[in-house]
Amino acid sequence: MITLIIGIHSRAGYGQIQNTLTPEDKAAGWQLLFNGRDLRGWHSYLENKPGKSWQVQNGAIALNKDAQSTYRDYADLVTDEAFENFDLKVEWKMEPCANSGLMFFVHEDPQYKETYETGPEMQIADLACSPDSRILKCRAGDLYDLIPADTEWVTPGGKWNQYEVKADRGHLQLFQNGHKIIDTHLWDDKWRELIAHSKFAEMPGFSAFHKGHISFQGTENGKLWFRNIKIRKL
Repeated sequence: MITLIIGIHSRAGYGQIQNTLTPEDKAAGWQLLFNGRDLRGWHSYLENKPGKSWQVQNGAIALNKDAQSTYRDYADLVTDEAFENFDLKVEWKMEPCANSGLMFFVHEDPQYKETYETGPEMQIADLACSPDSRILKCRAGDLYDLIPADTEWVTPGGKWNQYEVKADRGHLQLFQNGHKIIDTHLWDDKWRELIAHSKFAEMPGFSAFHKGHISFQGTENGKLWFRNIKIRKL
């Protein structure tokens, strides 16, 4: 008799369990930012723990908010640790028409009320029906309000996507589902000119810090899920 054993874990690839590192990952210096079980290593911005709308569901960080949720429940989620030069990978999906963002170099200080006052954002938006999906520099993968992605490689709402952010001594590269979509440099004259012609021109702390936290935006619309979040220091 042949017995079929079905594992309880979903797979990140051929034989790899979600939210784990392969021996090759470990040898290359990758570390997990999410263990698949709880929100250890994360907290809501300017708080000492995650808001209650941030939950773990089926091995993913889930943003689960409704009309009764308060701002404190869904304030942006940030890593406890700050990073300087790094390579970050994360998978995300959303319900149709949702909107969010992946921020980095976020400086956590009460003088800045929101993460986006300091941290540049790789936009997360539904391909079809998010209002931002029709605005250049506000679509999925764009460096929000600064640089548009050359192509939208994002999948429709409800399907998983992978983002990668490489920040190495000011050299910033953004990848969407394996495709490089933005390649630029931070903190030079061209970068300062981009900021001067954006909404961030009136935010003196924006992109002013060369080390900061990773953040997921919870203050926009819709439900979100994140998994397989890993980082390596460069």
